[in-house]
Amino acid sequence: MYQDHVSKSGGPAPARPKAAPVPLARGREFLSIPGPTNVPDVVLQAMHRPAVDIYADELLATTGHCLETLKAVFRTEGSTYIYIANGHGAWEAALTNTLSRGDHVLVLESGRFARGWGDQGEFLGLTIEVLPGDWRKAVDPAAVEARLKADTLHTIKAILVVQIDTASGVVNDIPAIRAAIDAAGHPALFMVDGIASVGCMEYEMDRWAIDVSVTCSQKGLMMTPGLSFVAASPKAKAAHRTAGLRTAYWDWSARDLPENYRKFCGTAPEHMLFGLEASLGLLFEEGLERVWARHLGLASAVQAAVAVWAEGGALEFNVLAPAERSPAVTTILTPGFDPQRLRDFTRHNAGVVLGSGIGDLTGRAFRIAHMGYANAPMVLGTLGATEVALKTLGIPIGDGGVQAALTALQRHFGTPA
Repeated sequence: MYQDHVSKSGGPAPARPKAAPVPLARGREFLSIPGPTNVPDVVLQAMHRPAVDIYADELLATTGHCLETLKAVFRTEGSTYIYIANGHGAWEAALTNTLSRGDHVLVLESGRFARGWGDQGEFLGLTIEVLPGDWRKAVDPAAVEARLKADTLHTIKAILVVQIDTASGVVNDIPAIRAAIDAAGHPALFMVDGIASVGCMEYEMDRWAIDVSVTCSQKGLMMTPGLSFVAASPKAKAAHRTAGLRTAYWDWSARDLPENYRKFCGTAPEHMLFGLEASLGLLFEEGLERVWARHLGLASAVQAAVAVWAEGGALEFNVLAPAERSPAVTTILTPGFDPQRLRDFTRHNAGVVLGSGIGDLTGRAFRIAHMGYANAPMVLGTLGATEVALKTLGIPIGDGGVQAALTALQRHFGTPA
């Protein structure tokens, strides 16, 4: 021990180089990205079983149960379909089953994904018009109404919008957009992308007179990626009868036939169906309304923390109006630093994976997801790791972000803040 402090010549020993801090990431990783989200153990366990006969009654019953339960998730009496595909597959299914080459489609911009849906339609031969929007604001229903009133010949055959854009973090007011369509007296099909919203916030397909809804498995439905879902109203099914873009794989008519293999245009994704049945069971065990309320409570905590951090000037909300920030994901602009530094730090040192900025926000933002199988400790852990990282990296932020999140949760539980 003496040699640690005194050299052999009698003078002080040379200072040892400071050891690098030991990462604290060992343990279960916190996946805080907006898809794929955390998959519950019970869902993984449901998938871990032997294969079954794809023609057996057991699998047909599982398929039927999933299709019926999806109606309850979408809040519809319409038809539901399951595709072995990601969300882009659901987009294509919606378009090809209802429209014909050359049809005019109006896309309501509020970020990356409605435009992406429109780009896919353009590739299919549709005529795409984008109603310009802002990545920092929700769709303006008044602008929708004005554009539709100007379409006196009703050349617009469909309207595409997302409820939550996971790139921008915007949530659109779907009932208000429906009201704008009705005020214009326009007959276009109303198609809504609920990929980041179904299972995370209120979604009322029939009450809001949505004609086609799409979502997928890996976000609010708490499943592995690989399945997508479409729900169709009677109006959409009527359009299907004359649609010129129909193809064998996506076709609703074939999938309406009783044989199980027809519902998947071939071999059923049986293990994913077992997992889906388990995940849908979790949703309704909790209760949809309670699921929606849980997401609002978690979002309030995240957004309270970000509001405090933003006081330091190095970061800010992407979405300007608090009411237009989604309950599923919060997008945070980083004008004062490179967000990859933050993401690398939290992942390596704390085992927390933050979402990256995408599209127009690549390299300019990070995202914190609070969707799917998530609870208060998970969100608080993510916020705590993020605040430690911001301070350790010397990024100027307001003090007390995590405390603000705790206060928001106290308000959620109805206790004095």
